[in-house]
Amino acid sequence: MARNKHPEETVSLILDVAGRLFLEKGYEYTSIQDIIDNLGGLSKGAIYHHFRSKEDILIAVTDRMTEESNRMLAVIRDTPDLNGKEKLRAIFRESIFRPVQEDMFSTAPNLGNNPRLLYSIFSETMMVAAPDYIQPIIEQGIADGSIQTEYPKELAELIIMAANIWMNPMIFGDSAEGAFRKFMLFRQMMKGFGLDIVDDEMAQRLQELASIYLKKR
Repeated sequence: MARNKHPEETVSLILDVAGRLFLEKGYEYTSIQDIIDNLGGLSKGAIYHHFRSKEDILIAVTDRMTEESNRMLAVIRDTPDLNGKEKLRAIFRESIFRPVQEDMFSTAPNLGNNPRLLYSIFSETMMVAAPDYIQPIIEQGIADGSIQTEYPKELAELIIMAANIWMNPMIFGDSAEGAFRKFMLFRQMMKGFGLDIVDDEMAQRLQELASIYLKKR
């Protein structure tokens, strides 16, 4: 196969192949050579023209998944027939039960050993998800009376930080039981804010995802 003259198609091919291999073999057990061997003739130079390292490829693969997540968040944020509290509940349900979550948990590396990827997740959480999606929903909830707080920005940051960082087994390596305990404390905290937005089914799902991640370690 000749080298693809269209950069966006080359990048897409690299990410397609890398994403599949990360899923099949796991990130740690996939080498740059493995990716090259599955590119149908593209050279190592084609990879390094677009990506400096395997970690950069993983970040790009993760960004693809994040784009899908953000589209889901935007749809819920802009749904007219749900109040703010119902939208928060819908976000948690949709996020935790998305089929792509299994792919992410089964292919993810130990984020403690990947500081650039960890910072990318943190940055996306605090600079995009919180202000662009969660805070507007909280402000809608304040306006419609379903959420009571004087601090919508801070509450948005707290919720998304706990959900995406603190409860993430890929960051702290929690066991399934540890993930469950964190979730139950998060549930208790949300109830304290008058936000009964998570349930036992979600807790069970988080345990399942933690188990999927640990099996790959």
